[in-house]
Amino acid sequence: MSLLIVLAALAFLMFVAYRGYSVILFAPIAALGAVLLTDPSLVAPMFTGLFMEKMVGFLKLYFPVFLLGAVFGKLIEISGFSKSIVAATIRVVGARRAILSIVLVCALLTYGGVSLFVVVFAVYPFAAELFRQSDIPKRLIPGTIALGAFTFTMDALPGTPQIQNIIPASFFGTNGWAAPILGTLGGAFILIVGMTYLESRRRWAARNGEGYGENLVNEPVAFAGDKLAHPLIAILPLLLVGIANFLFTRWIPAFYGETQSFIPSVIGEPAPIVQEISKVAAIWAVQGALIVGIVCVCVFAWRTVIARFAEGTKNAISGALLASMNTASEYGFGAVIAALPGFLAVATALKAIPDPLINEAISVTALAGITGSASGGMSIALAAMADSFIANANAAGIPMEVLHRVAAMASGGMDTLPHNGAVITLLAVTGLSHRQSYRDIFAITLIKTASVFVIIGLFYLTGWI
Repeated sequence: MSLLIVLAALAFLMFVAYRGYSVILFAPIAALGAVLLTDPSLVAPMFTGLFMEKMVGFLKLYFPVFLLGAVFGKLIEISGFSKSIVAATIRVVGARRAILSIVLVCALLTYGGVSLFVVVFAVYPFAAELFRQSDIPKRLIPGTIALGAFTFTMDALPGTPQIQNIIPASFFGTNGWAAPILGTLGGAFILIVGMTYLESRRRWAARNGEGYGENLVNEPVAFAGDKLAHPLIAILPLLLVGIANFLFTRWIPAFYGETQSFIPSVIGEPAPIVQEISKVAAIWAVQGALIVGIVCVCVFAWRTVIARFAEGTKNAISGALLASMNTASEYGFGAVIAALPGFLAVATALKAIPDPLINEAISVTALAGITGSASGGMSIALAAMADSFIANANAAGIPMEVLHRVAAMASGGMDTLPHNGAVITLLAVTGLSHRQSYRDIFAITLIKTASVFVIIGLFYLTGWI
């Protein structure tokens, strides 16, 4: 019964998300409904002590990233930089390769360390303009961004700085470059199969006379300036964000050390506030990088930006609030579900799978799907089962590097179900619904999940690492 309660809560949340209802409202309803059926006395304590604690904790860390990312994307839009880059892209690669262009831009940003949430805000203006000029249906934009930002550069390619590739290192004693051959081949599989799928969808739409679409919402505003910037200047802010993020990631720990403390200047004798730098260095780096990008746009397009800055940033802030609250609600839901007996029953049942790598892959991707979070599901799975994964792998002669890569790639598999925070953010930013665009996101999800078993098969067939 406890297992059925967890599955019912998950199915309910996916259903309401797909139907277009706000997860800000229904994530706590789904989570607390499961608690009510498990132990009614824990409804209030879990709501305040777990759901709200995790939700507020997420906002405390990540709301500035959402806010700066939204402002950066809006300035890229109103400055005309997005239109300039799109015009140059069409001249170089042609309108028919619009999907590939957006996938590669997303991939470069995420592999450069930019948060996938920031990538959604930053790339959407480019994607909308490029798809409009190429007359490709707007409903394909979420699947395209998902392929570029949520898949092979998030956890498959060796060396990616995304958190999904970092978490396994602390459990297996590896590093982000673990299993480079398997990771590269898995990434290539995702890119090739994903592009084949998206291009088939584009051709099908073209054969049926479907264009970009009409009466759409959240459309980027038309460029109101006199002259477009040179494409190299237009792309400079994006490049600076990636470069600055890389540099700040290394400079911040070196500057502050392991901890930084200060005493607030208030009446009385307050205790010092101590900040562990390792927990926030990556977030500070992204925030600093986005500020650099925003300043760059303002410097090169001051007159155009200042004329529409007030109205444009109001819309950006509204979008950032909605996106961050959606994701934070999902984070709280996952925390509550992970604390229920039914979730423990799932984790225990998964341990019975005999093959070490298949056991790990299914366990991580299943828990990521239930919690709606790649990093959250993987952290829970590895915290509970890493010792057994390691023991079984050692008995079978499987290197820890392979365990690392399988865990990382599996985390980004079934995590992108309808209730996933990144999916809901992506749809909110693009102004599309689950009904319009989730089919393509789910296809990418299936391709990503299949890639994990492809690299497991390659390892067993060839022994490559």
